Amino acid sequence: MNILILAAGYATRLYPLTEKQPKPLLNVAGKPMIEWVIDNLGPIPNINRLFIVTNNKFADTFTAWAAEYGIKNPNMNCTIVNDGSTSDEDKRGAIGDIHYVLHHEKIMDEDLLVIAGDNLFSEPIDRFVEASKAHPATVALYDVGDLGAIKKYNNITTDAAGKITHFEEKPLNPTSTLTGIALYYYRADVLPFIDTYIAEGNNPDQPGRLIQWLYPRVEVGTWNVPGTWFDIGSKETLLEANEVFAKFQ
Repeated sequence: MNILILAAGYATRLYPLTEKQPKPLLNVAGKPMIEWVIDNLGPIPNINRLFIVTNNKFADTFTAWAAEYGIKNPNMNCTIVNDGSTSDEDKRGAIGDIHYVLHHEKIMDEDLLVIAGDNLFSEPIDRFVEASKAHPATVALYDVGDLGAIKKYNNITTDAAGKITHFEEKPLNPTSTLTGIALYYYRADVLPFIDTYIAEGNNPDQPGRLIQWLYPRVEVGTWNVPGTWFDIGSKETLLEANEVFAKFQ
């Protein structure tokens, strides 16, 4: 199994913090947020390679960070992949980046775990991988606990077995408080569907759109995230995450 961390965005909503520093390398409770992500991946067995896809603006920054991180964590070496983009205007988008890495690194023949570099979890997510083996594809769910709050995200409903039966981005009339977050598992035999998605000219950004397109074609399972989850998208959520994750040090 390979792991791909998505870190190619430009995070303009966080300017000036992210003008010269990529969002996943901003500190949260004393360490870069991407290290929270990787540390929670550590307990997962049988990791073949760990890739971080970024853009041309921040590729050198990530390479320097990875060299330092690798000294402290020799069992978790990171391969930095530059997607070649230089701004929001020419970015590939999250799904476009997944597609690019699969072919650039020639890793279509192994299962793939995909996670956003700005998604923080208070607990390890190794159980997600175990649960994912029951389905061709799996997405992690988080209960935001409020029908009003879910309107900012996507809304997912499932059957009794946890398989997706409905997916809607930014719903006007949500029926549950469960949202799919940027943590996905794709079995190797599902990866060619990503080629089809891109070839059809579908939106290459927002990785949840791939799940929305995929679930009518392939069985997509779900896994409920335990503990606390943060999606760092603003200065306010960054400040809140600093306070919350300081308790988990």
